[in-house]
Amino acid sequence: MQELGFELSFQYKEGLDEAAVAAFMKRFAADAVEPNDMVYGGCDEYGFICLAHRGSVSEEQRATVDGWLKQQPELAGYTAGPLMDAWYPDQPVNVKV
Repeated sequence: MQELGFELSFQYKEGLDEAAVAAFMKRFAADAVEPNDMVYGGCDEYGFICLAHRGSVSEEQRATVDGWLKQQPELAGYTAGPLMDAWYPDQPVNVKV
């Protein structure tokens, strides 16, 4: 069974200090990731989101994170990649019919 997640990268506004980035990452985990039954692995510039237990991140969960990130004043930009195989990223995503 395939388990899906997605990559994230963050670009911060110029002049944002380390404390503000750390506060953003803490808020990101508490407000966007953990309440939606997901985990984030990575650093403050890029990482990967997957489900907090066996299974796949849904397109709705990905859209929730995307919507939350759009509202964050610390970010100059970000990239939320498409859902992909969390274990074998080069494998195509199996489409359920």
